[in-house]
Amino acid sequence: MTFVQTELASQPASWSRAAELADGLRGSGQLPEAGERTAVVGCGTSYYMAQAYAALREGAGQGETDAFAASEFPAGRRYDRVVALTRSGTTTEVLDLLAAVRGSARTTAITADPETPIRSAADDLVVLDFADEQSVVQTRFATTALTLLRAHLGLHTASVVADGERAVAEPLPEGITDCSQFTFLGQGWTVGLANEGALKMREAALAWTESYPAMEYRHGPISITTKGTATWLLGAAPDGLAEQVGATGGLWVAGELDPLAELVRIQRLALALADARGLDPDRPRHLTRSVILAGE
Repeated sequence: MTFVQTELASQPASWSRAAELADGLRGSGQLPEAGERTAVVGCGTSYYMAQAYAALREGAGQGETDAFAASEFPAGRRYDRVVALTRSGTTTEVLDLLAAVRGSARTTAITADPETPIRSAADDLVVLDFADEQSVVQTRFATTALTLLRAHLGLHTASVVADGERAVAEPLPEGITDCSQFTFLGQGWTVGLANEGALKMREAALAWTESYPAMEYRHGPISITTKGTATWLLGAAPDGLAEQVGATGGLWVAGELDPLAELVRIQRLALALADARGLDPDRPRHLTRSVILAGE
């Protein structure tokens, strides 16, 4: 088995540990408190997890929450808290941003490796070392970090873990591996998950993938849908969308599990396609485990 296969399968157990950790952090001040104006940042997969958390937190009435790629943080905009998601603790854009906002906002970093520059870059450090990964392609750390934040909002239940276990064990949707193009859709917090699902497919399987907010799909992107393509929704579907996709001849996949568990199914699809194409998902083309820019 590849590293990423092993790490993917361990996600439900990691989610349970993250939920327990979230209980211990409640009231500690290490994670955003209700009412704090918060920005959540990351790069790549971590950015998409930031998008999901921002929508969840604001939707839960916890306060204004924005998500940014670390390199696109708006200079001069004021926040009470900046949360950085960084598996490696070494990503240049994240470290540069934390240095830039030091003293103007309380900063929290969520990482898998505390023995890195992130230790001194953030005011507070939350360590998910049990979710660290050897693979370049992120699965376990990203979903575990989101579970921690989701649980801190009181939005995690045991059913999420049960759905994750189903996602690891049950067959993929019939006919999905025969498709040549994939579109992932979400609404609210699941838009970030849809973006991450598309990224996983590109990284691991070099697949042609796109992602959109579900209601935007009918405003142009549906034109590429036809026989041999798949449209996969994470979460509840807007009225009539399944029927419209069916009319194109494309394969419609309705997300029946918790959206985070649906992401696990998409990760499995990416690995299945990689295997079919003779690709090694532990060595994705042109990618490294952390982006460290010259001079860092």
